[in-house]
Amino acid sequence: MAAQTSIEWTDATWNPVTGCTKISPGCFHCYAERFSERFRGVPGHPFENGFDLTLRPERLRQPLSWRQPRMIFVNSMSDLFHKDVPDEFVGQVFDTMEEAGQHTFQVLTKRSSRMARFTRRRYADRAPPPNVWLGVSVEDGARKSRIVHLQRTTAAVRFLSVEPLVGPLGAVNLTGIHWVIVGGESGPKHRPILPEWVGEVRDQCVAQKVAFFFKQWGGVRPKSNGRVLDGREWNEFPTSTFSKAA
Repeated sequence: MAAQTSIEWTDATWNPVTGCTKISPGCFHCYAERFSERFRGVPGHPFENGFDLTLRPERLRQPLSWRQPRMIFVNSMSDLFHKDVPDEFVGQVFDTMEEAGQHTFQVLTKRSSRMARFTRRRYADRAPPPNVWLGVSVEDGARKSRIVHLQRTTAAVRFLSVEPLVGPLGAVNLTGIHWVIVGGESGPKHRPILPEWVGEVRDQCVAQKVAFFFKQWGGVRPKSNGRVLDGREWNEFPTSTFSKAA
């Protein structure tokens, strides 16, 4: 069974890889690292090795046994395009996603240039699968090069996760982007998020006709301060067909 999740924009998680390393400020207070390291050294626990990067080949085919269609966040506890994950293994993950057409898969990375290169090779002579959504994390205006890499990625649906938003994003060209998720940081060391930062992103999505999803204001706990922005919740998805609420 896929791991159930409280993440508002997905139904379940699938982790054929666990563990990662930090590459930018959005990683500083990583919830996945914080959770994993609690179990380092516990014999037999899935995170006995803490947050060390670990391939999980025994999980590669899991989604094929899940009959009920669901939206699946891939590698919530890692980054599929980490430099230490071999191309062959990444390809096997894509093989499963393509075969499990009853599900919608959401792959999110900070290693955006590698994702762009990989997908251009894989789909050089065929269309990308409609059930595989590819996205990048962008936490502030200094990381906008990842958006350019995403625009060069061969995918049916491209999305941005602007979370945790720790600084203003500034002006963005959303050409070729289908969905933007924004959220504040949560946890004991959460950094502040300003309403004007969120509003700036939302307004650009509205102006450029891109689906906008506001996940949370953040705080000590993810739901500490709710998710209402300017008097309403923003729950848009790329198309109504893929809405989690449907």
